[in-house]
Amino acid sequence: MLAEFLKDYLPIILFLIIALGVSLAFVAINYIAAPKNPDPEKLSAYECGFEPFNDSRMEFDVRFYLVAILFIIFDLEIAFLFPWAISLGQIGLFGFYSMMLFLFILTVGFIYEWKKGALDWE
Repeated sequence: MLAEFLKDYLPIILFLIIALGVSLAFVAINYIAAPKNPDPEKLSAYECGFEPFNDSRMEFDVRFYLVAILFIIFDLEIAFLFPWAISLGQIGLFGFYSMMLFLFILTVGFIYEWKKGALDWE
């Protein structure tokens, strides 16, 4: 029984061991050999608008959260659209109209966010 198991799964186990070893070796080599001299450009504020090493309890602008929520909403929309497009021939008109309602609701939400100024960055 053990011989049959090893015959079937030994290549997979060896592949996983080698992949883990190579991955750990790359991480270790990078940690050892990487230069550790950050310059002012690297430590400057990047896209987020605040200094990276200040107090972690500083206030964020609510627009960060609104943009993140919009991203999640439209990311989920795409995640629903792919399986829907593949199975559209099987689900018929009910599936088509259900997705059109879903897209309409998302569009209304997007227009509401736009009118409220959530996408205006000043």
